[in-house]
Amino acid sequence: MVKPEAGAPAVMPEQADGIHNADPSATAAGSCTEYSQAMQGLNRRTLLRGLGAAAAVSSIAALAQTPDADAQAGAPAADSGRPSMRRWRTMVSAAAAGEPALPEVEIIAYNRMAYGPRPGDLQAFRALGNTPEARLQAFVDQQLDPASIVDTECDNRLAAQGYATLDKTLQQTWWTYVRREDNPNLQVDRYLPAKEVESATLIRAIYSKRQLQEVMTEYWHDHFNIYSWDFWTAPTFNHYDRDVIRAHIFGNFRQMLEAVAKSPAMLYYLDNQSNEGGDPNENYARELFELHGMGAENYYGVRKTDDPAIFDGEGNRLGYVDDDVYGATTCFTGWRTNGDTGQFEYDDARHFPYQKVVLGKVLAPFQGLKDGTDVLDLIANHPNTATYIARRMCKRLISDNPPESVVQSAAAVFRANVNAADQLKKVTRTILLSPEFRNAWGQKVKRPFEYAISLFRAGQADFDPINNFFWWYEPMGQPLFGWSPPDGFPDYRTAWTSTMTMLQRWRFVNSALSWKFGGDGPNKDVLRIRLSEQTPSAVNTPVQLVDYWSNRILGRIMPNEESQPIVEFMAQGRGLTQPLPENDISDRLPHMVALIFMAPSFMWR
Repeated sequence: MVKPEAGAPAVMPEQADGIHNADPSATAAGSCTEYSQAMQGLNRRTLLRGLGAAAAVSSIAALAQTPDADAQAGAPAADSGRPSMRRWRTMVSAAAAGEPALPEVEIIAYNRMAYGPRPGDLQAFRALGNTPEARLQAFVDQQLDPASIVDTECDNRLAAQGYATLDKTLQQTWWTYVRREDNPNLQVDRYLPAKEVESATLIRAIYSKRQLQEVMTEYWHDHFNIYSWDFWTAPTFNHYDRDVIRAHIFGNFRQMLEAVAKSPAMLYYLDNQSNEGGDPNENYARELFELHGMGAENYYGVRKTDDPAIFDGEGNRLGYVDDDVYGATTCFTGWRTNGDTGQFEYDDARHFPYQKVVLGKVLAPFQGLKDGTDVLDLIANHPNTATYIARRMCKRLISDNPPESVVQSAAAVFRANVNAADQLKKVTRTILLSPEFRNAWGQKVKRPFEYAISLFRAGQADFDPINNFFWWYEPMGQPLFGWSPPDGFPDYRTAWTSTMTMLQRWRFVNSALSWKFGGDGPNKDVLRIRLSEQTPSAVNTPVQLVDYWSNRILGRIMPNEESQPIVEFMAQGRGLTQPLPENDISDRLPHMVALIFMAPSFMWR
């Protein structure tokens, strides 16, 4: 299922940008013009998802034809006036030779528990205490209490969008976008709730001061992943985002688990809506164990439930086997969505009523709804669930292979607060205030969403999530709420460091800094204008310009192996400390900033 669109974008990339004139998904079979003509009538998301591998091949070919690829252009990079891929590759290769140095704690905090700093954020962090540890604790406690943070700019931007669905109750949403019996002639976009969540997510990530709330909302959306652009998931995705995910990110895991299980989006996505006593469907139960609860790391395969290998020395179950999944499947029969209201209901007539066995516990017959809630209790209270959840959170917030010390500390807090209303808040705080958090750097890279958002935050973008933006964002590989399998977007470094991923980032950042996403609309040239406005007139030599914008974007001066090629690009054969003519600065500044945004230092988190 592709994400539907009301119509083709008003401005196609080849119309909007005379430099980057090839659509990022154009095939290698013909020119951009031929491609555009052939694809008329297709919407952007159908196009991006339908072309697959052909699009990847063509992106490399398209890039090779642009002035960025100096090896094909036939002219020296110094003559082009634009950054070259060769120059960038030299910078990246040099930087990759060693581990990046550990930056100040505020830089770590803003790149892992936020989407990068905006101007003034690091200075505000440094005013929170007299020591790095005190500042971090104050910042963490502030972010863990999002309701106490005044968020006027973000609130105003959200209000200006005039969203129609974000505040609707589940029943109102269902009546308007699913049932429609009350007004059968009403013409509505069934996918509007998902589209508005997508738009609001971008605005909140860029402008909200409640940054940790946004980071953890993204994390839990991945943990309980749903492909939002489906016929049945899209109409209630506003409810899933607001009442299921956001409402529980700092709450109790067991309560979150049940909210997910009863949500119409999950009931339809993992087919529990069709799970009946006479026709069981194990999709939800399988993912409940493997992804939502205990984790595949605790899966013991096809074994008998009395196999000694799945018990510890005290007779407690170590993990789950296939029979546990089958037993849980029957426990969730009859869990479904009410067709009139969209709310959860239990249908006893479709429930398998007889005795079940799950994780070694015998569930009495004829319990009805309690069968399912008992399974959720068993999973939420299992000690290995605590370890699995803690490890996943540490992977997100620290590194791909977090030290076992912090995993076990977080798991202990999870277990000790299994009934606490703020259980997940305490687990999150334990991770963020651990020595392991503030002493890790460069073991993860920004995923595409983090990359785009941190770019806009650093550049003070006056961003409006209009249609054409997505033409350039989505080829980087992380379309919002667009991961079809239930495991969520990959959260490890090597998944986002392939050649194609980096080429698409190169295309994205150059398009952003030329700012052709909006054509003549509200996004036109906004970053370029702000770049000129934010550069002091006294900063006019290649070294000064690179150092100023390095500090401005990264919060620190770049390592020499990364900065030197950019300084040479700005100098264009002149002295590195010689003032540049104003026109040269104006022409090259966006490309210089693009190189900083593509530097390894900006990618680390």
